[in-house]
Amino acid sequence: MILTPTAIENLQTLVLGLAFAGLLASGFELVTARRASFGLLQSGGVAALACLPVLAFGAPFIILRNTVRGRRIERRPIPFVMLATMIACGWSLVSGRVVLDLAQRVAGA
Repeated sequence: MILTPTAIENLQTLVLGLAFAGLLASGFELVTARRASFGLLQSGGVAALACLPVLAFGAPFIILRNTVRGRRIERRPIPFVMLATMIACGWSLVSGRVVLDLAQRVAGA
């Protein structure tokens, strides 16, 4: 099996997006002593606005964490787990591309 340069770049972008999402969600938990979740948006006002970047880039990690937890505790069906994983990976690919482009601009490359 031969991987094209485009496939390798997409794989690197996916992994970077997942790693950055995990780093951001874990960092949020470390600083605030609260788990990053989509429930943070329910607080409204400035707090919800401040959490928006964390949720936008940490969402793949949050989705996967909730999916694994839901499968283990609630016995959610495998097709649901597969769909949630595909959504998280797609989101990770997009956010990884944004992070990679931003890093390249900052580095001046």
